[in-house]
Amino acid sequence: MASSRKKHPIYKEVEIIDAGAEGKAVAKVDDLVIFVPYGAPGDIVDIQITKKKRAYIEGRIVHYHEYSTKRTDPFCEHFGLCGGCKWQHLPYKEQLFYKQKQVEDNLTRIGKLDIPKLLPIIASVDARYYRNKLEFTFSNRKWLIDKPTDGRPPQMNALGFHIPGLFDRIVDIDHCYLQPDPSNDIRLEIKKFALENDYSFYDVRKWSGLLRNVIIRTTTTGDLMVIVVFHVKDANKINALMDFVAGRFPEITSLMFVVNPKKNDTIFDLDIQLFKGKPYIVEQMPPYRKDDKDLKFKIGPVSFFQTNTLQAIQLYRVALDFANLSGNEIVYDLYSGTGTIANYIAGHAFRVVGVESITSAIDDARENAVFNNINNTSFFAGDIVKVLSDDFINENGRPDVIITDPPRAGMHPKVVQQMCSIAPDRIVYISCNPATQARDIAMMTENYLIEKIQPVDMFPHTHHVENVCLLKKK
Repeated sequence: MASSRKKHPIYKEVEIIDAGAEGKAVAKVDDLVIFVPYGAPGDIVDIQITKKKRAYIEGRIVHYHEYSTKRTDPFCEHFGLCGGCKWQHLPYKEQLFYKQKQVEDNLTRIGKLDIPKLLPIIASVDARYYRNKLEFTFSNRKWLIDKPTDGRPPQMNALGFHIPGLFDRIVDIDHCYLQPDPSNDIRLEIKKFALENDYSFYDVRKWSGLLRNVIIRTTTTGDLMVIVVFHVKDANKINALMDFVAGRFPEITSLMFVVNPKKNDTIFDLDIQLFKGKPYIVEQMPPYRKDDKDLKFKIGPVSFFQTNTLQAIQLYRVALDFANLSGNEIVYDLYSGTGTIANYIAGHAFRVVGVESITSAIDDARENAVFNNINNTSFFAGDIVKVLSDDFINENGRPDVIITDPPRAGMHPKVVQQMCSIAPDRIVYISCNPATQARDIAMMTENYLIEKIQPVDMFPHTHHVENVCLLKKK
């Protein structure tokens, strides 16, 4: 029952019944669906409404009457502030359950698909310190948790993550459980040096300040890349900070910096300078077969690579299993990125053709093929809608198998139509968004049946889940 408050009604003693989209919990009052953050199925709570939509409303929990038995204590002191790891209050086993349920619900409710029983979700090898890349933001607008009690103005410089929904507020991160050592030490030492030497932190409202971002990339081989992003060119201060980082962390494989005077944080279109070491780091993946060689991938400052390396290995193994290659097939790898999947499966196919819209990614894919002495891959840059023409098929051969791994928005309807027209025997659809995956597969049901479904958890303590579907031609 709702209270009588006019603008922000409160629903009393509501049970949280599910974990839903975007990491929010789900409650129901009569037929009204309410999404709230940080709830756990089984909680009995009071919910204050914050936003109304046609089909649902959003709210926040203002009081707990009863805590769910499915809850656990979050391990991070920044839980609930930085916007990451929103499912820490759920035990990992429960997270896996709701991720698998999310995949099934999307395929059956959004796609309205007849599906086989899902294979059990593949849990992450590591539930903490699993990311190989993090980007931290400098800001002179720190989010204050406690008000100063000594009357002095607070220190407002921060290096950390954005507060959800607030573009100008940063949580000053002490310890992050996402990336292995020495990620935390590097961030804290850079911040300490900056404060002691009076470096200005970025002001996103005024587009001013010297220090803007720090990007840290790690590999399972022990390689380490650090990129410091400055807003303006100040040679003396840039060199002083970079000299400090190089001396304090001699284990850094690739130390770089870039000056970004733009109003957005992207650096792929800027001149990134190598300060010390190599212009890349190297990641290594074990092969599918024991008698094959390890695969090595060069990763540059703007290269895309799956951010959970150990789970990427699991994901690619699933893709290769589903492709069921004998060695004689032509395989198309759509949305191929830097060619990690294409190069991973190349030893099992006659030929692999990768297509990707980002030219720099195709350059990385070609370089990594050469780096691994792979000579049966071809990579093409361009809009897939335009690339997949009859002439392209005639020139590169009609594929027996298509592997597609599109971004969260899914595939363009014309690409789906082209795939059905090409009519490969098998389609392996990898998705980081089961909702758009369900939508796309629904457009293929006249031509294809879903034979296998394998969820893979790439991001513990978040709602995100990867899913692989094997489609077989009818």
